[in-house]
This record gives sequence, C-alpha cells and structure tokens, in this order.
Amino acid sequence: MLEDRIVDFQLNLDSEPIGHAFSTEIVSVPPSQSIRDVIDQLSAAKQGCALVCEEGRLVGVFTERDALSSMASDADLSQPVSAAMADPVTVTSTEPMATAITKMATGGFRQLPVVDTEHKPLGMLKVSCILNYFVQHFPSTIY
Repeated sequence: MLEDRIVDFQLNLDSEPIGHAFSTEIVSVPPSQSIRDVIDQLSAAKQGCALVCEEGRLVGVFTERDALSSMASDADLSQPVSAAMADPVTVTSTEPMATAITKMATGGFRQLPVVDTEHKPLGMLKVSCILNYFVQHFPSTIY
C-alpha cells in the first residue's frame, strides 16, 4: 500500500505544474539600489530574497546569504546591489513541481524566482510553498 502512494506521489510531482503554489509577494529592486537599502527593504518586508530587475526583467537575485556575506566581509554597503547579486536560477509556472524541487535541492536554494517567458518575475517559490502544496495535495500521506 505504501508503494502505491509513493508512485502516485511521484506521478503527481512530475505532472503537476507549479501553478499557483508560489507566492506573489516579492521584493523587486533595480541593480543600482544600494546593498544597504536592499537589506532594509528585505527586513521591512520580512523576505529572504530580493529580485533585481532591469526594465521589468529579472537580472539577478540578492539573498539573506548575500547580505550576511557582504556584512561579514566589511563590504561597502553603499555600493549597488548589482555588485553582490547572483545570477538567477528560475522556474516558470508551467514547470512541474519535481523540476522545481530538483533545482532547489541541487542548488541549495530555499527560494526560486518564478518567471514568465520574457523573464519577468511572477513570484517566488519558497520551501514553505512546497510544504503547503504537499499538505493540500497529499493530506493522508502527510498526516
């Protein structure tokens, strides 16, 4: 019986798109904004990642880890966030949950930007969103 649930679980993860499992609450900043200002925005919004956008398109991400690294290395926090941002690893809303989970696990990410075909941000897929997805779709397995 457990094997049947595992197979169903895998099939759903391979076929179920990310869809509306992601959060649309994001912090979006321009590449020229200072690291200090981005850190302040993240703190105020209680978010762990800022999407760095230029002309509406995602060009980088700045995470809590980047903030800690900048502060620990005594970096100049007045420099633009583009100096400390990372290249984004993204997913689209039509990709299956399995793809997103694999990208998060292999990359060590707690969050992934969700973008459209023009690389414009739609939201953020977080570990908490995935956990919520599991509870909603597989309550008997979870409980």
